[in-house]
Amino acid sequence: MSSSLQLGLFPAEQEADPMADLVPDEVDIYILNLSGGKDGPRAAALALDAARAAGVEDRVYTIHASLGPLEWPAVTVDGVRYPGSSELAALHSRALGVPPERHIEVRRTRELEGERVPYDLLTYIAERGDWPWKGVLPCRSDWKTGLIYGAFTPMVRSRRKQLGRPVVCANVLGIRADESPDRKKRPALRTTTDNTARVVHEWSPAHRVTTQEVKDWTDEQGLPHQWCYDSQPGAGDWKGSSRCSCSLCVLASQRDLLLAVQRRPRLAQLYALVERVRGVPFNPNTSMAELIERASRPGAPDPGVVIEDEGPEFDALESAVEAALKKPAKRARYVRPGTPADALPGSCDGCTAESPTAADQEV
Repeated sequence: MSSSLQLGLFPAEQEADPMADLVPDEVDIYILNLSGGKDGPRAAALALDAARAAGVEDRVYTIHASLGPLEWPAVTVDGVRYPGSSELAALHSRALGVPPERHIEVRRTRELEGERVPYDLLTYIAERGDWPWKGVLPCRSDWKTGLIYGAFTPMVRSRRKQLGRPVVCANVLGIRADESPDRKKRPALRTTTDNTARVVHEWSPAHRVTTQEVKDWTDEQGLPHQWCYDSQPGAGDWKGSSRCSCSLCVLASQRDLLLAVQRRPRLAQLYALVERVRGVPFNPNTSMAELIERASRPGAPDPGVVIEDEGPEFDALESAVEAALKKPAKRARYVRPGTPADALPGSCDGCTAESPTAADQEV
Protein backbone atom coordinates (compact mmCIF):
# COMPACT_ATOMS: atom_id res chain seq x y z
CA MET A 1 0.00 0.00 0.00
CA SER A 2 1.35 3.43 -0.88
CA SER A 3 2.03 5.75 2.05
CA SER A 4 0.84 8.69 -0.01
CA LEU A 5 -2.61 8.17 -1.49
CA GLN A 6 -3.95 9.85 -4.60
CA LEU A 7 -6.09 12.42 -2.87
CA GLY A 8 -7.54 14.81 -5.43
CA LEU A 9 -9.57 17.93 -4.64
CA PHE A 10 -13.06 18.57 -5.95
CA PRO A 11 -12.97 20.69 -9.12
CA ALA A 12 -13.09 24.32 -8.03
CA GLU A 13 -15.64 25.24 -10.67
CA GLN A 14 -18.36 23.02 -9.21
CA GLU A 15 -21.14 24.81 -7.33
CA ALA A 16 -21.38 24.66 -3.54
CA ASP A 17 -17.83 23.31 -3.25
CA PRO A 18 -17.42 22.01 0.34
CA MET A 19 -13.87 23.36 0.34
CA ALA A 20 -14.44 26.78 -1.22
CA ASP A 21 -14.81 28.87 1.93
CA LEU A 22 -11.95 27.45 3.95
CA VAL A 23 -8.47 28.99 3.67
CA PRO A 24 -6.11 26.06 4.41
CA ASP A 25 -3.10 28.08 5.60
CA GLU A 26 -5.28 30.01 8.08
CA VAL A 27 -6.08 26.79 9.96
CA ASP A 28 -3.78 26.19 12.93
CA ILE A 29 -4.83 22.60 13.73
CA TYR A 30 -6.50 20.06 11.46
CA ILE A 31 -8.36 17.35 13.40
CA LEU A 32 -9.16 14.44 11.09
CA ASN A 33 -11.72 12.12 12.68
CA LEU A 34 -11.20 8.45 11.85
CA SER A 35 -13.73 5.92 13.17
CA GLY A 36 -12.36 2.94 11.27
CA GLY A 37 -15.26 3.28 8.83
CA LYS A 38 -15.20 4.05 5.13
CA ASP A 39 -16.11 7.75 5.10
CA GLY A 40 -13.46 9.16 7.44
CA PRO A 41 -10.49 8.31 5.19
CA ARG A 42 -12.13 9.91 2.14
CA ALA A 43 -12.81 13.16 4.00
CA ALA A 44 -9.38 13.04 5.64
CA ALA A 45 -7.67 12.57 2.27
CA LEU A 46 -9.38 15.64 0.85
CA ALA A 47 -8.47 17.76 3.87
CA LEU A 48 -4.88 16.49 3.73
CA ASP A 49 -4.66 17.40 0.07
CA ALA A 50 -5.65 20.98 0.90
CA ALA A 51 -3.19 21.16 3.80
CA ARG A 52 -0.34 19.79 1.69
CA ALA A 53 -1.08 22.18 -1.15
CA ALA A 54 -0.88 25.07 1.34
CA GLY A 55 2.34 23.75 2.89
CA VAL A 56 0.80 23.19 6.34
CA GLU A 57 0.75 19.38 6.46
CA ASP A 58 2.56 19.53 9.82
CA ARG A 59 -0.63 20.94 11.37
CA VAL A 60 -2.60 17.76 10.65
CA TYR A 61 -3.58 15.24 13.32
CA THR A 62 -5.83 12.19 13.18
CA ILE A 63 -7.92 10.98 16.11
CA HIS A 64 -10.07 7.99 16.97
CA ALA A 65 -12.61 8.01 19.79
CA SER A 66 -12.74 4.37 20.81
CA LEU A 67 -15.99 2.80 21.99
CA GLY A 68 -14.14 -0.21 23.35
CA PRO A 69 -15.98 -3.54 23.06
CA LEU A 70 -19.04 -1.86 21.49
CA GLU A 71 -17.19 -1.15 18.24
CA TRP A 72 -16.37 -3.87 15.73
CA PRO A 73 -13.53 -6.04 17.06
CA ALA A 74 -10.77 -7.82 15.17
CA VAL A 75 -11.55 -11.32 13.85
CA THR A 76 -9.36 -14.15 12.61
CA VAL A 77 -10.74 -16.37 9.85
CA ASP A 78 -8.76 -19.21 8.23
CA GLY A 79 -5.59 -17.90 9.83
CA VAL A 80 -6.05 -14.36 8.52
CA ARG A 81 -6.55 -11.55 11.03
CA TYR A 82 -8.89 -8.68 10.13
CA PRO A 83 -8.38 -5.60 12.34
CA GLY A 84 -11.00 -4.01 14.55
CA SER A 85 -12.10 -0.39 14.31
CA SER A 86 -9.47 1.16 16.59
CA GLU A 87 -6.60 -0.64 14.88
CA LEU A 88 -8.03 0.17 11.47
CA ALA A 89 -8.24 3.88 12.29
CA ALA A 90 -4.51 3.85 13.06
CA LEU A 91 -3.81 1.95 9.83
CA HIS A 92 -5.83 4.49 7.85
CA SER A 93 -3.88 7.33 9.45
CA ARG A 94 -0.56 5.79 8.46
CA ALA A 95 -1.80 5.04 4.94
CA LEU A 96 -2.74 8.68 4.54
CA GLY A 97 0.83 9.62 5.42
CA VAL A 98 0.23 11.08 8.90
CA PRO A 99 3.16 10.32 11.24
CA PRO A 100 2.28 7.83 14.03
CA GLU A 101 3.01 10.43 16.73
CA ARG A 102 0.23 12.60 15.31
CA HIS A 103 -2.43 9.89 15.58
CA ILE A 104 -4.37 10.05 18.85
CA GLU A 105 -6.76 7.53 20.37
CA VAL A 106 -9.07 8.51 23.20
CA ARG A 107 -11.48 6.47 25.29
CA ARG A 108 -13.74 7.53 28.11
CA THR A 109 -12.74 6.43 31.61
CA ARG A 110 -13.85 7.02 35.18
CA GLU A 111 -12.47 6.48 38.65
CA LEU A 112 -13.62 3.32 40.37
CA GLU A 113 -12.25 2.15 43.70
CA GLY A 114 -9.24 4.41 43.42
CA GLU A 115 -8.22 3.62 39.84
CA ARG A 116 -9.23 4.80 36.40
CA VAL A 117 -11.05 2.20 34.33
CA PRO A 118 -12.81 2.27 30.94
CA TYR A 119 -16.34 3.66 31.13
CA ASP A 120 -18.30 2.05 28.33
CA LEU A 121 -21.45 3.43 26.76
CA LEU A 122 -23.56 0.35 27.52
CA THR A 123 -22.72 0.68 31.22
CA TYR A 124 -23.90 4.29 31.10
CA ILE A 125 -27.11 3.19 29.35
CA ALA A 126 -27.72 0.56 32.01
CA GLU A 127 -27.15 3.14 34.75
CA ARG A 128 -29.32 5.78 33.11
CA GLY A 129 -32.15 3.43 32.25
CA ASP A 130 -32.70 4.44 28.64
CA TRP A 131 -31.11 4.27 25.21
CA PRO A 132 -29.65 7.01 23.02
CA TRP A 133 -32.03 8.34 20.40
CA LYS A 134 -32.42 11.31 18.10
CA GLY A 135 -31.82 14.49 20.09
CA VAL A 136 -30.37 12.50 23.02
CA LEU A 137 -27.07 11.10 21.74
CA PRO A 138 -24.41 10.87 24.45
CA CYS A 139 -22.65 8.36 22.17
CA ARG A 140 -21.76 11.34 19.98
CA SER A 141 -21.31 14.08 22.57
CA ASP A 142 -19.81 12.52 25.70
CA TRP A 143 -18.12 9.50 24.11
CA LYS A 144 -16.78 11.23 21.00
CA THR A 145 -16.97 15.01 20.59
CA GLY A 146 -16.16 15.97 24.16
CA LEU A 147 -13.26 13.52 24.36
CA ILE A 148 -11.80 14.59 21.03
CA TYR A 149 -11.80 18.27 21.87
CA GLY A 150 -10.56 17.59 25.36
CA ALA A 151 -7.57 15.81 23.83
CA PHE A 152 -6.64 18.97 21.92
CA THR A 153 -7.25 21.45 24.76
CA PRO A 154 -3.61 21.46 26.03
CA MET A 155 -2.38 22.08 22.48
CA VAL A 156 -4.93 24.87 21.97
CA ARG A 157 -3.84 26.57 25.21
CA SER A 158 -0.17 26.38 24.26
CA ARG A 159 -0.69 27.70 20.75
CA ARG A 160 -2.99 30.47 21.90
CA LYS A 161 -0.15 31.78 24.08
CA GLN A 162 2.22 31.60 21.12
CA LEU A 163 -0.17 33.17 18.62
CA GLY A 164 -1.79 35.76 20.90
CA ARG A 165 -5.21 35.02 19.40
CA PRO A 166 -7.83 32.24 19.30
CA VAL A 167 -6.57 29.03 17.71
CA VAL A 168 -8.34 28.13 14.47
CA CYS A 169 -9.23 24.43 14.24
CA ALA A 170 -10.75 22.48 11.35
CA ASN A 171 -12.73 19.55 12.72
CA VAL A 172 -12.84 17.25 9.69
CA LEU A 173 -15.73 14.77 9.62
CA GLY A 174 -16.73 12.04 7.19
CA ILE A 175 -20.34 13.24 6.99
CA ARG A 176 -21.90 12.81 3.55
CA ALA A 177 -25.23 13.88 2.05
CA ASP A 178 -25.90 10.30 0.89
CA GLU A 179 -26.17 9.05 4.46
CA SER A 180 -29.51 10.56 5.47
CA PRO A 181 -31.93 13.42 4.74
CA ASP A 182 -30.68 15.22 7.87
CA ARG A 183 -27.06 14.99 6.74
CA LYS A 184 -28.01 16.13 3.26
CA LYS A 185 -29.33 19.37 4.80
CA ARG A 186 -26.32 19.79 7.06
CA PRO A 187 -23.83 22.36 5.71
CA ALA A 188 -20.46 21.05 4.59
CA LEU A 189 -18.75 23.87 6.45
CA ARG A 190 -19.97 25.61 9.57
CA THR A 191 -18.48 27.31 12.61
CA THR A 192 -19.41 25.47 15.80
CA THR A 193 -17.26 27.37 18.32
CA ASP A 194 -16.01 30.95 18.38
CA ASN A 195 -14.58 32.18 21.66
CA THR A 196 -11.41 33.71 23.06
CA ALA A 197 -9.63 30.33 23.13
CA ARG A 198 -10.54 28.73 19.83
CA VAL A 199 -12.52 28.96 16.63
CA VAL A 200 -13.70 25.59 15.39
CA HIS A 201 -14.88 25.05 11.83
CA GLU A 202 -16.71 21.75 11.36
CA TRP A 203 -15.75 20.67 7.86
CA SER A 204 -17.12 17.77 5.81
CA PRO A 205 -15.07 17.90 2.59
CA ALA A 206 -16.59 14.65 1.28
CA HIS A 207 -20.15 15.90 1.75
CA ARG A 208 -21.03 15.53 -1.93
CA VAL A 209 -19.19 12.25 -2.51
CA THR A 210 -21.59 9.35 -3.10
CA THR A 211 -21.46 6.05 -1.25
CA GLN A 212 -20.40 4.20 -4.39
CA GLU A 213 -17.65 6.74 -5.05
CA VAL A 214 -16.31 6.21 -1.52
CA LYS A 215 -16.22 2.45 -2.04
CA ASP A 216 -14.59 2.76 -5.46
CA TRP A 217 -11.95 5.18 -4.16
CA THR A 218 -11.17 2.90 -1.19
CA ASP A 219 -10.71 -0.11 -3.48
CA GLU A 220 -8.66 1.85 -6.01
CA GLN A 221 -6.28 3.03 -3.27
CA GLY A 222 -5.89 -0.49 -1.88
CA LEU A 223 -7.02 0.88 1.46
CA PRO A 224 -8.27 -1.81 3.88
CA HIS A 225 -11.88 -1.39 4.91
CA GLN A 226 -13.66 -2.63 8.01
CA TRP A 227 -14.53 -6.32 7.61
CA CYS A 228 -18.11 -5.72 8.79
CA TYR A 229 -18.84 -4.05 5.42
CA ASP A 230 -18.40 -7.42 3.69
CA SER A 231 -20.61 -10.50 3.56
CA GLN A 232 -17.78 -12.25 5.39
CA PRO A 233 -14.29 -11.12 6.43
CA GLY A 234 -12.01 -10.86 3.42
CA ALA A 235 -14.77 -11.06 0.79
CA GLY A 236 -14.20 -7.48 -0.33
CA ASP A 237 -17.74 -7.35 -1.73
CA TRP A 238 -19.27 -4.55 0.39
CA LYS A 239 -22.34 -6.77 0.95
CA GLY A 240 -22.33 -6.75 4.75
CA SER A 241 -23.24 -3.88 7.06
CA SER A 242 -23.96 -0.57 5.36
CA ARG A 243 -22.58 1.51 8.23
CA CYS A 244 -19.72 1.04 10.69
CA SER A 245 -20.31 2.62 14.09
CA CYS A 246 -21.34 0.83 17.25
CA SER A 247 -21.88 -2.82 16.33
CA LEU A 248 -25.45 -2.43 17.60
CA CYS A 249 -26.41 1.18 16.86
CA VAL A 250 -29.90 2.38 17.77
CA LEU A 251 -29.99 4.34 14.49
CA ALA A 252 -28.89 1.43 12.27
CA SER A 253 -31.07 -0.11 9.57
CA GLN A 254 -33.02 -3.29 10.30
CA ARG A 255 -30.75 -5.36 8.04
CA ASP A 256 -27.61 -4.01 9.72
CA LEU A 257 -29.06 -4.84 13.13
CA LEU A 258 -30.02 -8.36 12.11
CA LEU A 259 -26.49 -8.93 10.81
CA ALA A 260 -24.95 -7.54 13.99
CA VAL A 261 -27.18 -9.61 16.28
CA GLN A 262 -25.98 -12.77 14.52
CA ARG A 263 -22.36 -11.68 14.30
CA ARG A 264 -22.16 -10.73 17.99
CA PRO A 265 -24.75 -12.85 19.84
CA ARG A 266 -23.16 -12.40 23.28
CA LEU A 267 -23.24 -8.61 22.91
CA ALA A 268 -26.85 -8.77 21.65
CA GLN A 269 -27.85 -10.78 24.73
CA LEU A 270 -26.23 -8.17 26.97
CA TYR A 271 -28.23 -5.44 25.23
CA ALA A 272 -31.36 -7.55 25.65
CA LEU A 273 -30.64 -7.86 29.38
CA VAL A 274 -30.46 -4.07 29.73
CA GLU A 275 -33.68 -3.75 27.76
CA ARG A 276 -35.47 -6.34 29.88
CA VAL A 277 -34.36 -5.02 33.27
CA ARG A 278 -35.00 -1.35 32.45
CA GLY A 279 -38.23 -2.05 30.59
CA VAL A 280 -37.36 0.22 27.66
CA PRO A 281 -37.09 -1.04 24.04
CA PHE A 282 -33.80 -0.74 22.21
CA ASN A 283 -35.30 1.86 19.89
CA PRO A 284 -38.82 3.13 19.15
CA ASN A 285 -39.13 0.84 16.12
CA THR A 286 -38.03 -2.49 17.56
CA SER A 287 -36.81 -4.26 20.66
CA MET A 288 -33.55 -6.17 20.95
CA ALA A 289 -35.55 -9.25 21.96
CA GLU A 290 -37.49 -9.00 18.71
CA LEU A 291 -34.30 -8.55 16.69
CA ILE A 292 -32.75 -11.65 18.25
CA GLU A 293 -35.89 -13.65 17.47
CA ARG A 294 -36.08 -12.38 13.89
CA ALA A 295 -32.40 -13.11 13.31
CA SER A 296 -33.08 -16.80 13.94
CA ARG A 297 -35.82 -17.05 11.31
CA PRO A 298 -35.28 -18.41 7.79
CA GLY A 299 -34.47 -15.60 5.40
CA ALA A 300 -32.43 -13.56 7.85
CA PRO A 301 -29.16 -12.26 6.34
CA ASP A 302 -26.21 -14.66 6.56
CA PRO A 303 -23.77 -13.25 9.13
CA GLY A 304 -20.70 -14.75 7.43
CA VAL A 305 -18.90 -14.91 10.79
CA VAL A 306 -19.84 -15.28 14.45
CA ILE A 307 -17.71 -13.60 17.12
CA GLU A 308 -17.35 -15.29 20.50
CA ASP A 309 -16.62 -12.01 22.34
CA GLU A 310 -14.35 -13.75 24.80
CA GLY A 311 -11.67 -11.97 26.76
CA PRO A 312 -11.08 -9.69 29.74
CA GLU A 313 -12.33 -6.51 28.05
CA PHE A 314 -15.75 -7.95 27.25
CA ASP A 315 -15.93 -9.69 30.63
CA ALA A 316 -15.30 -6.33 32.32
CA LEU A 317 -18.07 -4.72 30.26
CA GLU A 318 -20.50 -7.50 31.17
CA SER A 319 -19.66 -7.24 34.88
CA ALA A 320 -20.06 -3.45 34.86
CA VAL A 321 -23.43 -3.65 33.09
CA GLU A 322 -24.74 -6.33 35.44
CA ALA A 323 -23.63 -4.29 38.46
CA ALA A 324 -25.37 -1.19 37.10
CA LEU A 325 -28.61 -3.08 36.57
CA LYS A 326 -28.74 -4.07 40.25
CA LYS A 327 -29.27 -0.40 41.14
CA PRO A 328 -32.25 1.86 40.35
CA ALA A 329 -32.02 3.77 37.08
CA LYS A 330 -30.62 7.27 37.52
CA ARG A 331 -33.14 8.73 35.13
CA ALA A 332 -36.86 7.95 34.97
CA ARG A 333 -38.09 6.33 31.78
CA TYR A 334 -39.70 8.50 29.17
CA VAL A 335 -41.36 8.09 25.80
CA ARG A 336 -39.22 9.16 22.88
CA PRO A 337 -40.81 10.98 19.94
CA GLY A 338 -42.66 8.55 17.71
CA THR A 339 -42.95 5.81 20.35
CA PRO A 340 -46.52 4.59 20.99
CA ALA A 341 -47.59 5.48 24.52
CA ASP A 342 -48.43 1.86 25.31
CA ALA A 343 -45.08 0.53 24.06
CA LEU A 344 -43.30 1.14 27.34
CA PRO A 345 -44.18 -0.16 30.78
CA GLY A 346 -44.50 2.28 33.66
CA SER A 347 -44.96 6.01 33.55
CA CYS A 348 -43.28 8.80 31.59
CA ASP A 349 -41.72 11.87 33.15
CA GLY A 350 -42.28 13.93 30.01
CA CYS A 351 -38.65 15.05 29.79
CA THR A 352 -37.17 16.59 26.68
CA ALA A 353 -33.81 16.20 25.00
CA GLU A 354 -30.88 16.71 27.32
CA SER A 355 -29.02 19.99 27.34
CA PRO A 356 -25.47 20.04 25.92
CA THR A 357 -22.86 18.81 28.36
CA ALA A 358 -20.06 20.99 29.63
CA ALA A 359 -17.75 19.18 27.20
CA ASP A 360 -20.03 20.04 24.28
CA GLN A 361 -20.09 23.71 25.31
CA GLU A 362 -16.29 23.68 25.66
CA VAL A 363 -16.01 22.69 22.02
